[in-house]
Amino acid sequence: MYLCSVKATVEHIVTRLTPCYGEHEARELAYWVIEETTGMNRFDLCTHKGTKNIPDLEIILEKLCKFVPVQYIFGHTEWSGLDLEVNEATLIPRPETAELVEAVSGQRSAVRVLDVGTGSGCIALALKKKHPEWIVEGLDISAEAIDVAKRNAERAGLAVRFFVADILKDEIGEYDLIVSNPPYIRPSERRTMTENTLRHEPKDALFVPEDDPLLFYRRIAEMHKARELWFEISETQGSAMLELMQQTGYEAECLNDMYGKQRFIHATERC
Repeated sequence: MYLCSVKATVEHIVTRLTPCYGEHEARELAYWVIEETTGMNRFDLCTHKGTKNIPDLEIILEKLCKFVPVQYIFGHTEWSGLDLEVNEATLIPRPETAELVEAVSGQRSAVRVLDVGTGSGCIALALKKKHPEWIVEGLDISAEAIDVAKRNAERAGLAVRFFVADILKDEIGEYDLIVSNPPYIRPSERRTMTENTLRHEPKDALFVPEDDPLLFYRRIAEMHKARELWFEISETQGSAMLELMQQTGYEAECLNDMYGKQRFIHATERC
């Protein structure tokens, strides 16, 4: 147990974490840790003058210094209006993926939707929350990830079916729309990634063969199981993805994320 003024605790955490993360990120992590362990919000932290018990603070800091993502330490993350369980069997949902959800949720013709590589179930659950009338399902090759997704559906009170399948081998049913944020990172791109991601997030959900980065996109498109496809992609894959969609019978457009990077593909089956 750690008993100290809030200001002193923040500075203690920042001092410990700055060598690993830099001062700005260390300070954000300090507030995150205190909010999680005390139940105080950011306003409380800025105005509180007394002392507060911080359970297991040194253990938490040791994990952070080993680059364990703070979301894994506390076992959940807030994302797109959902409180999601996450662990090392699932990727941590990113802001860009929330943008993908917003784009897909604007489609009014979808009835049956499949999320391929669902992980924590974040995309499927966010879509179901926005469109209760849709039939939404999610698949993943990882049984551990599917267990997490099912628990997330239960805690959110959302009726989404999750199941284990290997999209590279297994056949799937017919859907109006398939959405996916599949693995797309080449091993040679590891040097551009954070230590948190490299050390702790599931490798099977991140990396593809060096010589075939579009492997999962190609399989999904060639199956012709949906009239409409939505993908999150690497910012370097826009042109190659448009060519792939053309080759597999889809008309496609590449959309930018909030940072102006090519991040999403929207494809509709060619008539």
